[in-house]
Amino acid sequence: MTSFFSNLIENILFIVQRITWLSVLDILLVTLIFFVILQLIRDTQGIVLIRGAIFLIVLFSILSSLEILPAFSWLIRNTLPAMLLAIPVIFAPEIRRTLERLGRAGTILPTTTAATRTKSVIQSVVEAANRLAQKKHGALIVFQRLDHLDQYIQSGVRLQAKVTPELILQIFYPNTPLHDGAVIIDGEIIVAAACVLPLSSSGVLTDSPDRQMGLRHRAALGISEVTDAVALVVSEETGSISIVDHGKMLRRLDPKRLDLILKALIQQPQEEHGLIAAWRKIQSIFGKSKET
Repeated sequence: MTSFFSNLIENILFIVQRITWLSVLDILLVTLIFFVILQLIRDTQGIVLIRGAIFLIVLFSILSSLEILPAFSWLIRNTLPAMLLAIPVIFAPEIRRTLERLGRAGTILPTTTAATRTKSVIQSVVEAANRLAQKKHGALIVFQRLDHLDQYIQSGVRLQAKVTPELILQIFYPNTPLHDGAVIIDGEIIVAAACVLPLSSSGVLTDSPDRQMGLRHRAALGISEVTDAVALVVSEETGSISIVDHGKMLRRLDPKRLDLILKALIQQPQEEHGLIAAWRKIQSIFGKSKET
């Protein structure tokens, strides 16, 4: 063990003595690439998987370098390449989401939400949700943000109608053709109704006192886990109103709190992503260091 640490220190000193400005530039470029990738996939399930994968790779690399564990070192050397090849399969949804963001013009240049929500849209949704809650009519409304929801829109009935409280009430009136499924709103337009959403696979509702919740709540959690959409749920059993964002649910909201939360999550311009976000963070860091 002592020889291992002495060799490690010698290797570190060997590297430090040969560092040049090109080496520093090389390291900074690699760091920037990893920083941008992590920014693109943050607030997704992929970031948790990446943390676990990095921890395991570092741990296995350290253990496999120990000469006192020859069998374990042989096993890791032969299985690690296969594990690296499995990464594209494991992170397929996150990779697709990242490529979609890079493919949009707005993710490289400074931009705001593609379709800015106005006050009237939020007021219409809040009014409709309040009236639905009083009547205990179940509802699921999804607000599209940066991530496209085309595959879920295609599963429903296209409307392309202006958002009004009366239309939302009519859609979710019990036993009507469109009351099952979700309404998807993009900007000031109800794009589609009766849309099928993915159910949550995180087990949040199963492991909590809220496990009695129905499919609407599970679908709201599901769409918020795979996209950056915000979902609003009205419970058919209790009439309570909930908001779901990034896999987290706020329950039992009154109209005033609902209005404030929707304005905070939807009305304001969405956060920038990609290279421009990374550059702005770097500028802010250097700006703070100069001030101090």
